[in-house]
Amino acid sequence: MSDEPQPHEPDPSLHEPAEPLDPDESPDAFEEIVGEETDRDPDLAVIEAGSRTLRAQAGPPQPDVVPARPEDPEVDRALREVEEELATRWGETKLDPSVQRIAALVDVLGEPQRSYPSIHITGTNGKTTTARMVEALLSAFELRTGRYSSPHVQSVTERISIDGAPVSAERFIETYRDIEPYVGMVDAQHDYRLSFFEVLTGMAYAAFADAPVDVAVVEVGMGGRWDATNVIDADVAVITPISLDHTDRLGDTPEAIAVEKSGIVKPDATVVLAQQPVEAASVVLKKAVEVDATVAREGMEFGIVDRQVAVGGQQLTLRGLGGEYPDVFLPLHGAHMAHNASVALAAVEAFFGIGRQQARALDIDVVRQAFASVSSPGRLEVVRTSPSVVLDAAHNPGGARATAEAVSEAFDFSRLVGVVAASAGKDVRGLLEAFEPLLAEVVVTRNSSHRAMDVDELAAVAVEVFGEERVQVEPRLDAALEEAVTLAEEEGEYAGAGVLVTGSVITVGEARLLLRGRR
Repeated sequence: MSDEPQPHEPDPSLHEPAEPLDPDESPDAFEEIVGEETDRDPDLAVIEAGSRTLRAQAGPPQPDVVPARPEDPEVDRALREVEEELATRWGETKLDPSVQRIAALVDVLGEPQRSYPSIHITGTNGKTTTARMVEALLSAFELRTGRYSSPHVQSVTERISIDGAPVSAERFIETYRDIEPYVGMVDAQHDYRLSFFEVLTGMAYAAFADAPVDVAVVEVGMGGRWDATNVIDADVAVITPISLDHTDRLGDTPEAIAVEKSGIVKPDATVVLAQQPVEAASVVLKKAVEVDATVAREGMEFGIVDRQVAVGGQQLTLRGLGGEYPDVFLPLHGAHMAHNASVALAAVEAFFGIGRQQARALDIDVVRQAFASVSSPGRLEVVRTSPSVVLDAAHNPGGARATAEAVSEAFDFSRLVGVVAASAGKDVRGLLEAFEPLLAEVVVTRNSSHRAMDVDELAAVAVEVFGEERVQVEPRLDAALEEAVTLAEEEGEYAGAGVLVTGSVITVGEARLLLRGRR
């Protein structure tokens, strides 16, 4: 084999040597983290004994902005035509659990997803932000990246990014028209047409091959085993925290959901596993044993050594697979974002072979530069001041609890008013209960999606959680935002007042559009 670096290996000059990790000689702080790990089941030792575990032995991306509508009327018209055509297909909530159609599509496209290595990301919460962090790190090590994420905040073009930025409207249109004849061929051969998500997945894989990219960062749409993205054989499979969501599709226990999500783990891959409920971790570890995958677990092989709140974000010391990374500034708020950063770092280390082939850390200066460049629109994003308006796309109880803790830690609001619009079928009671201690009042509303929960039904649940006197109802989102700002400014608390807009990605995206330019 050639001694030249492989396409997914960084140049050795980008690394700083590090001593091999020895569990008996780890820093005290990291040992404390390991010792504090909760919900560990002694029976997991049997599972882990049959699986390899990872211990190290052996230019920044462009600013990521959320795209607006194209300024050129002709381009805008063409994009709307594509959006309308895609809208005639099954939406993302109507699913046939099969990869047969997407497999047929990539087959006639010439298997574009096999022309580059990939990192595959699933989980319940934190997927998109983790994907953005992975993308930033890879880009900082001068690899050309493609990222496929869902759902979008404002524009469908956000879902396909190359070189750290969403593809242009023109490129999105061109990619769709290029694969359109092949989509028609597959439609004609199956009982059901390709879905909206399946067509977008085919577009992403084709766009990445055409670029071409050095590595694709692919976020699962839902689940994993039968998700349309799962026609790739990723070198690294990342599983972010698993909790209850999409229970009608994935199961109503963490264990059942983990069965679906562990479906992205392929033979000889590396699994980067965020902290999980023990029953979910057990499922993933069993799958790793079955396919002879290597496992790196947060809190064991990697983790957070230290975390301090800082102006505009937080200062971290991370323990990676190849050593310690001190003084890493992350311009995002909340402990959950720090955990995302830890997982992202381990995923990139694993991609570069650290822990299996190499016993050295990534260049600390490049890592710092990458994390300092990370943004995550719609995730604790401040879009207006006086009063502050914060957007967060939490849409399930687990996400809401993480957001509530982060807001309490990062902001000093004397009065915080919520604006909540959720999708039908979600655990809105659990979401509202997570926010209840944080919010003085809540304005319930709805977004423009056909999936939006009826505002009166949402209000009824909110009254049960908050009490009637703390709940306002505004059927229109724009009116709800105005009402929340008015409520936040009451009682002479203007300087410490804030508004939190949450409940769904769609709600956050529409609020972002309404508030744009009103800082």
